[in-house]
Amino acid sequence: MAKNSTKSKKTYKFKAELTQLLHLIVHSLYTHPEVFLRELISNASDALNKVRFLQITNQEITDPDADLKISINLDTKKQLFSIEDSGIGMTEEDLIKNIGTVANSGTLKFLEEIQKNGKVPEGDLIGQFGVGFYSVFMVTDEVVIETRHANPGSKGYRWTSNGQGSFTIEEIDRKKRGTSISFRLKDEHKDFSEDYRVKSTIKKYSNFVDFPIEIGKEKANTVDALWRRSKDELKEDELIEFYKFVANDFEAPLGHLHLSLEGAVNFKALLFVPPKAPMNLFYDLEDKGLHLYSNRIFIQDDAKDLLPEYLTFVRGVVDTEDLPLNISREVTQHSPVMAKIKTILTTRIINMLEDWSKNDIGKFEKFYKNFGMLFKTGVNSNFGNRDKIIKLLRFESTAKPKGELVSLDDYITRMKKKQREIYYLSGEDRDIVERNPNLEYFRKNDIEVLLMTDPVDVFVTPSINEYDKKPLKSIDKADITLDDEKKDKDSEEADSLNETMTNSLISVFKETLGDKVEDVTVSKRLVNSPVTLVVGKDGLDPQMERMMKIMNQEVIPRKKILEINPVHHLIKNLSRLNIGDSKDPLLRKSILQLYESAMLIDGNLTNPTEFVQRLNEIMEEATK
Repeated sequence: MAKNSTKSKKTYKFKAELTQLLHLIVHSLYTHPEVFLRELISNASDALNKVRFLQITNQEITDPDADLKISINLDTKKQLFSIEDSGIGMTEEDLIKNIGTVANSGTLKFLEEIQKNGKVPEGDLIGQFGVGFYSVFMVTDEVVIETRHANPGSKGYRWTSNGQGSFTIEEIDRKKRGTSISFRLKDEHKDFSEDYRVKSTIKKYSNFVDFPIEIGKEKANTVDALWRRSKDELKEDELIEFYKFVANDFEAPLGHLHLSLEGAVNFKALLFVPPKAPMNLFYDLEDKGLHLYSNRIFIQDDAKDLLPEYLTFVRGVVDTEDLPLNISREVTQHSPVMAKIKTILTTRIINMLEDWSKNDIGKFEKFYKNFGMLFKTGVNSNFGNRDKIIKLLRFESTAKPKGELVSLDDYITRMKKKQREIYYLSGEDRDIVERNPNLEYFRKNDIEVLLMTDPVDVFVTPSINEYDKKPLKSIDKADITLDDEKKDKDSEEADSLNETMTNSLISVFKETLGDKVEDVTVSKRLVNSPVTLVVGKDGLDPQMERMMKIMNQEVIPRKKILEINPVHHLIKNLSRLNIGDSKDPLLRKSILQLYESAMLIDGNLTNPTEFVQRLNEIMEEATK
């Protein structure tokens, strides 16, 4: 970073990335100018948390008797705005390092990509990339920061910039600890010099900041650690506002859980289930977590170690007296206190979801449709609560209309008298799954099949293995047990190829297909289709195979078993051709075409050109 010096004032150039970033922020990316106020208040709150930490740990600081608060002063006539805190303040090095550079690498690239794709990011994105302070340039052309660090013997400094590529720093005589930020508002944003506008923005974004925010001499925020109050004292509107504040959301939560525990570990918690999932459920939750406090003192806002991964959609606050104030992120990861709290929170959240599933089905279904895909992964990662999680799983089913979900317990109540297995079928979506020929027997005999259409189902369901002593079986597998008693054997046997003819035709199928298939057998599951492909006992579920390919995982191709339906007219026609001449080219072409048709339905046809060419040849012969 280049710099020019005079006796009292130094001029620094912004790094090139920051100059570009400022241009993007001010001129094209953000449509919510009020975000600047939330970011300035958030920064002030962080500074106050840091100085309060020093006070509680008995460290010597400048101006020790100063009230911990945030003050906002407005001048409507001159369009002036200033915000001041009595927090930890900044040194000259802090000003250069923290205000002169972008905090997180890759920020510019990320924001440029968003702009390139024609998207407008939500207002709350601006604070996630260490550029919150710079949102101020949306509403002003020049900013002045005056600051003094809390360290005894520290000096005061003034930072000034118009955001056009450089900033100046000069030493000043400042007695007070903390930071003030002041500027003149642009004409189009002069409403932020009005009390009503600032107060409404504070209520919207910063109502629960844990320090007084004063406008003039009037307190503008409700400063209250809601989680430390008893359940009876909490009002619904307070809970909604607190959720919006702590989760950066604009909607009310789906539900909440309030805990106050004393015993092996002491803590209070106020947790919320959001009303909807983020656009990308698994990735959007990576950097989020609960807010962790130690006896009302803020420790960190992304305490991911307090919840297992499958519950990371939960938002809220945990406050414990059992953690030292100076605990680091590394220590929290291995803290026995954190481990105990995590165990209790996990159990209580699952208990709450169990209660919803019994007493508020509508709320539970909303939760499940939003977060079920993430929640299901707990089956493979939490053995202590595994049975409870499995009981809460929900799936679509052939017994219910599209969109309706059923539990494994629901399924069991509808099982046939002699049915021994719970049947399921995986696929990309319900429409595709319902066209699968392997469903035909189950439809004809009114046997319910669970339809697994979430991508994670292929990882989760096989690991369940059995429920209530009933094995879970994919109907794509060759080894399922089908009850033949319901079949009208006399009529079907009269209409079917006899055993000799069937075996002879199967031999020709095997000879024609060669090593394309593991085996060719008679099907018990087909009703309306001539053939289907099923997976051998040790083979991968087709959907699992597809998922692994998507994730670029090496998949060793496993041959499938071709099942033929000896009742189907096409199979009987092929048998007649076989009796006439087992080498008949039409017979051989038809067998290949049937196999590749089954591959097409499976989504694994690799040579459609050859498939269509052969189809044309068969139709040409058929229409002579």
